[in-house]
Amino acid sequence: MRALRLGLCLLFPLSVSAASCALPTVQTDGWELSTPEASGFNSTTLCMTLTAIARGKDNIHSIIIERHGKLVAEMYRSGKDKSIARGLGVWPPFAPTIDFGPDTLHDARSIGKSVIDLLVGIEKQQGKIASLATPVLDYYPEHKDLRSPALDAINLEHLLTMSGGWKWDEGAQPNNEMRLFWKSDPVRYVLGRPIEAAPGAVWNYNGGGTLILADIVSRVAGKPWLDVANTELFAPLGITQWQWVTDLRGRPASFAGLRLRPRDMAKLGRLMLNHGRWNGRQVVAEDWIDASLTPRLSVGFKSPGDQPDEIHYGYQWWAGTAAWKDHRVAWNAAFGNGGQRIFIVPELDMTLVVTAGDYGSDEMGAKVNRLLHTVVATVAR
Repeated sequence: MRALRLGLCLLFPLSVSAASCALPTVQTDGWELSTPEASGFNSTTLCMTLTAIARGKDNIHSIIIERHGKLVAEMYRSGKDKSIARGLGVWPPFAPTIDFGPDTLHDARSIGKSVIDLLVGIEKQQGKIASLATPVLDYYPEHKDLRSPALDAINLEHLLTMSGGWKWDEGAQPNNEMRLFWKSDPVRYVLGRPIEAAPGAVWNYNGGGTLILADIVSRVAGKPWLDVANTELFAPLGITQWQWVTDLRGRPASFAGLRLRPRDMAKLGRLMLNHGRWNGRQVVAEDWIDASLTPRLSVGFKSPGDQPDEIHYGYQWWAGTAAWKDHRVAWNAAFGNGGQRIFIVPELDMTLVVTAGDYGSDEMGAKVNRLLHTVVATVAR
């Protein structure tokens, strides 16, 4: 039987040792550890929440909670997983069951988009990107035949906020995102899409814009964006185990292919909460972090709950609010298909990471979004 890791609260009744429920494990990855009580949680309520998930039927694979820079809770489960690495988004007939643990890489999917945003910020702080108002086509003289007044108006900020105005659909297959895996020139494919809205006016989810942002990072850095990610972001954070899945042409899928350990996803959350600093080093400029997390455009739907909040989008990061005590607190998040999340709640100085395996499921997305509200409510002080 595959092991289910949830600390001692799965071995004894909750009334015996709620304090030991889902305690994080000691590793050499740079994380300090704490307990729910010391970190200001109601340990009994938090343990009940985690235990219900661990014993439930939802295909959630891991939950990591950190607060004030220390890991507070860590839970892993066995579950079926259809990794993008197994078929570039075309699912195999049977999903294998994986025994997830602290060192198991998990699909992060579109969380990679939020990472690409950080790479853009790194290049901008180095002076290699002068202005977000720069027209995208300025970086692509080889595609000058595509020029039009509408396309000339699309700039880098529009790519970051997914408001370029292109006709783009990432719904049922085959969709525009899936075509990015197969096109011989995916940049030209994105640039050549019909434009149906004024740039900056309407939010429309578009992984093609992220692909262009990653390509621009490569062009201004003078090396592959994957090398920038490794040397200038992951290495400073002590992230050594990671993968970026490639297509059949060997190109890393910037918009969907990232795979990370959940504990390392939490490092990205802590980096954002620390305004771009990690262990005293300014990895990403503070003003870029602030700009990325600033809500800019409504995405047109709300998160579930008794008091649903309208969700907005910043620079490849999502934003909303959750109820806490007598008011609402702001949250930001990196979202990934299937239930992948890095939630940060700046007012509570807290990160919640969730990984799951129901790719393409709106229901799973709603469940993990509700989980944020549940965990926020367990914070006592």
